Amino acid sequence: MRYPQYRPRRLRRNEPLRRLVQETDLSPRHLVYPLFVVPGNGIRREIPSLPGQFHLSVDKLPDVAREAKSLGILGVILFGIPSRKDPLGSEAYDPDGIIQRAIKELKNSVPDLVVITDVCLCEYTDHGHCGVLKGETVDNDATLELLARTAVSQARAGADVVAPSDMMDGRVGAIRRALDEEGFSDVSILSYAAKYCSAFYGPFREAADSAPKFGDRKSYQMDPPNWREALREVAMDIEEGADIVMVKPAMPYLDVIARVKEEFFYPVAAYQVSGEFAMIKAADRLGWVDGNRAMMECLIAIRRAGADFVLTYAALEVARILGGG
Repeated sequence: MRYPQYRPRRLRRNEPLRRLVQETDLSPRHLVYPLFVVPGNGIRREIPSLPGQFHLSVDKLPDVAREAKSLGILGVILFGIPSRKDPLGSEAYDPDGIIQRAIKELKNSVPDLVVITDVCLCEYTDHGHCGVLKGETVDNDATLELLARTAVSQARAGADVVAPSDMMDGRVGAIRRALDEEGFSDVSILSYAAKYCSAFYGPFREAADSAPKFGDRKSYQMDPPNWREALREVAMDIEEGADIVMVKPAMPYLDVIARVKEEFFYPVAAYQVSGEFAMIKAADRLGWVDGNRAMMECLIAIRRAGADFVLTYAALEVARILGGG
């Protein structure tokens, strides 16, 4: 029996050879760690639906941030649970709000860690929607001013990157103009450009207490069957001033990540969302999969699709597996 001159198995026969020809790499520098900040002091409370993740008070953030930095992780993204909620989500843009205080604490304690901030109102409104309501409908244009105020207040507190996740039309442009007018032209915008209305957000909504009190978010988040629309959303956000664009969730939308990366010469982020993380953890707990291997395989797939970096709740444990660099 004749064999071809090229035998792929030659380069698979041991680990050093496999690593030598590996096409896609994953290192701690490709990971961003989400953190949930709550009012109070001395709080480190595990989130039931996100094993190994915690609600942290501001004073507990530096310890986690230092650990992340020591493992080679370059950035964190902050989500805040306010002390009070109201129809306009006013604590989102309060100079003394939970996130503003968290940013200052992190920049004082770990100044060279990249601090990314979520820009949205859903965690801060008493109705749980991502913007100002007009009746039972989110008023897109009335929301833009509040999002811009939120981004400016976060930049003033020291945020390196602001990340609008609300999916209002025109919000990137409104935020860019407001930042520039207030002297924050160096603050970057990471736009949740293609954010789908997904079933995979459940654990996050519990962790952030951000589920809508009525209805859903289908009128402003993207419809899962659509990929051409995602390209239009990304193009619009880039035109308005986005520096980085994101696809969310990650695994169900690998094709979208790949198309965005091929179409646009911009950094692309992907969010391995709470449901993706929680499913792997649950299957591991039941003995159905090897959780560490499954997590690494998923993250490699997201990188292979084209993501320059991944927001993931597994950042710390993955960085430890990778050896911290």
